[in-house]
Amino acid sequence: MPDRSGATLFKDLPEEIINKILVLLASKDVGRCRVVNTSWRSATSTPEFMLQHHRRQPSLPIVDGLGRPANHVVLGDAGAGASNQQLWPFPLGSKRRFEDQLKGVCDGFLIIYRGHKFYICNPVTRKHALLPQPQVGQGIHNIMIGLYRHHPTGEYRVLWVSRSHQTSESSLYVLTVGSNRPRCISVTMPTVSSSSAEEKLWNKLHSSSDRSSPVHYNGSLHWHSYDKREITGGGGDIIVYDTETESFRWMRSPTQPCRYRKLFDMEGTLAWCGGSVSKSTSMDVWVMQDYEAEIWAFKYRIDLSTVEASRQLYLTSLKKKKSRPLEYAVQLFNDMAVLNERELLIWFNNKYVLRCDIDGKFLGIVNIGKSQYRMWLTHLRLKESIVPIPGHKMQEDEEPPFSTGH
Repeated sequence: MPDRSGATLFKDLPEEIINKILVLLASKDVGRCRVVNTSWRSATSTPEFMLQHHRRQPSLPIVDGLGRPANHVVLGDAGAGASNQQLWPFPLGSKRRFEDQLKGVCDGFLIIYRGHKFYICNPVTRKHALLPQPQVGQGIHNIMIGLYRHHPTGEYRVLWVSRSHQTSESSLYVLTVGSNRPRCISVTMPTVSSSSAEEKLWNKLHSSSDRSSPVHYNGSLHWHSYDKREITGGGGDIIVYDTETESFRWMRSPTQPCRYRKLFDMEGTLAWCGGSVSKSTSMDVWVMQDYEAEIWAFKYRIDLSTVEASRQLYLTSLKKKKSRPLEYAVQLFNDMAVLNERELLIWFNNKYVLRCDIDGKFLGIVNIGKSQYRMWLTHLRLKESIVPIPGHKMQEDEEPPFSTGH
């Protein structure tokens, strides 16, 4: 109902309209609304609202600032007016950079390795929980290789490989977040029929997960094997783990020869990029066209000479050179990530990250703060979520390692 001035008060709007407005708010603003009004707190705390809100959030890349002074930072979409944000729980100027490792991301949850312990964190709510490891004891090494959502149950699960240094035997475990009972599962893979072949699979999963986190697509996790020479009998170089059947299989990447290969998510599609074999002068991008038939389609090529020529034009358009890294020629492509459907992030010269469009037009050098330019791409992306960590109270560490005052 209108007030005396004839204006309609927000609280008088129908509940359905209020909910539609609330779901459009940024995560921090939703938190503020929860404090202001108990009815808003109830409305924004339902599973339906939190899931709908999460689906509306952009998926943004995470870069590693190498601890000088920023550590891990979520890069905002400059075209959409978003700013870069320091990623909690990595504090500015952290002296524990090599102790704190970001091991995985899924649906807004992070897996952090710190002090020989693994934690699951939500950087929006700034909550964390200690993850039980599969096996504990002398000579046992646990490797977290994947975090995913099990769609049939809605559970979040962690995939582990546990290895004994004494017997050199490895086992596969699945831990449901919120539970303290990891479950050992057998390896099911059409081409793995011997212990030696199984051990090779463990080694490849270990090396692949160390280099990059798996790509989530079509209910499965995907790792790219970085050594094609040892692939035997599977007819592929991508390891696929079906999260529903808990089985592995091989998948083929594009057959184009390349210097390096990388899987990544491109706006919800499984994508692949590879560098030139002879020189690091170009990167080709392919997308999955037919998942079941394993057919890839060529998307576009980013050429170094095009980017460098565009950078030179960009420099001449500036009245005053303020950013020193702009003076360095683009000599080497190292890696790439997708910022949005038109813009890319390219790590070059083993130091810096630039922005360009898919046509190779130079859009600027990425910087953190005013003067930090050196960084690398992590291959991880954050899509904010206000969903609480399952079983958080039951699993919370007795001595919280992360400061919530940052």
